[in-house]
Amino acid sequence: MQISETLSQDLHKQFTVTFAASELDSRVNARLEEMKPRVNLKGFRPGKAPVSFLKKQFGKSIMGEVVEQAVNEGSQKAISDNKLKPALQPRVEPLGSVEDVVEGKADLTFKVIVDLMPDFDIADPAKLTVERLTSDITDADLDEALDRLAKNVRNYVTKDGAAEKDDVAVIDYEGSIDGVPFEGGKGSDFSLTLGSNTFIPGFEDGLIGAKAGEDRDINVTFPTEYHAPEMADKAAVFKVAVKEIKAPEATKIDDELAKKLGLDDLSTLKTRVREQLENDYKAASRLHLKRRVLDALDSAHDFPLPPAMVEHEFSNIWAQVLDELKRENRTFADEGKTEDELKAEYRKIAERRVRLGLVLGRLGEQNGITVANDEVQRAILARARQFPGQEQQVFQFYASNPQAQAEIRAPLFEDKVVDFIAELATVNDRKVDRETLFADPEDEPAAA
Repeated sequence: MQISETLSQDLHKQFTVTFAASELDSRVNARLEEMKPRVNLKGFRPGKAPVSFLKKQFGKSIMGEVVEQAVNEGSQKAISDNKLKPALQPRVEPLGSVEDVVEGKADLTFKVIVDLMPDFDIADPAKLTVERLTSDITDADLDEALDRLAKNVRNYVTKDGAAEKDDVAVIDYEGSIDGVPFEGGKGSDFSLTLGSNTFIPGFEDGLIGAKAGEDRDINVTFPTEYHAPEMADKAAVFKVAVKEIKAPEATKIDDELAKKLGLDDLSTLKTRVREQLENDYKAASRLHLKRRVLDALDSAHDFPLPPAMVEHEFSNIWAQVLDELKRENRTFADEGKTEDELKAEYRKIAERRVRLGLVLGRLGEQNGITVANDEVQRAILARARQFPGQEQQVFQFYASNPQAQAEIRAPLFEDKVVDFIAELATVNDRKVDRETLFADPEDEPAAA
């Protein structure tokens, strides 16, 4: 094996690796000698077929395995001999005819392309200053929360009229794609609150105005981010039989409501609701703090980024942008920008994500921050609960998809590192109103 460096840049290197045809042939012969005692061929005693005959029978398939092993070996040796830290899986490009190599007519020569991890210093988290938004819980907030709670536990009575928002429709349903029923798309005697967003977008709207005893075909399209990729963006038809329509009764906020919820009295209920509101306010405050921690980290670091990582991230983002524009039937002009302007904007977002990913990864590594498997399982369980009736399918999807598991693990790791930084950084609180506190941090000007 011969390895020569053909291109050397700060974050990018290329090597040419060559295995002589004679070396490959020797490896093939060695493999055939190993398998010879286990081969029984017609016309030869067990294990006595000559290597030359075995080569005619199995030479090409064995050579294919040898070539694959040689490519892996050469790639790894180029990296280890030069003590490189790849940012992504090295890419391999054959030089010359692979068919000639497999037939033993030519040397195996291929190019190894390696994008490298940048070497950079981590800013001291203790020197960062960030802002945390906070807000006070008012009596009006408490009353609103109690009203929502009362609506969630109210009684429903059968009605004769057409279904309206907040009514419950008792239905049988079966969904199909291109006329073929799909797994998890069937249910009987299901009580669906219209407006609850329990089912995929469009389903509940399709039942508004329905009456008991009516059959309806509801046309919907599965979301792009649906947990089962084979169903994402697919048009489906649900055949629905409406068996009963129920209307909600008004519920008083009093001691009886508290007892219905398993509490002693209204005072205890108010205490529990306030505690839940405090948790919600803290969670919203944390989201804004996380955003500001990431902004501070981004501002504190400036180093060259691996081009391949940026391009990969940009490609994913741009594909989502195009899908969204197509789904909403919009154009670049509708966004008020040209395609090049939008690409430049989203490329900056890709660069930010890559830079922050590298910084958070280095911080986590340096401080021993990890995500345990049981934490991932709890997150998958929470995700499964978002799809009532299809929990088992969701579990199977993640169990058989390592990439999907990685997508669950990544934000858990990010949150842990952000919390670690926030413990060390200087955090200044600022009081805001509830609307500002619960506004999406991603809607802020520098959102990425």
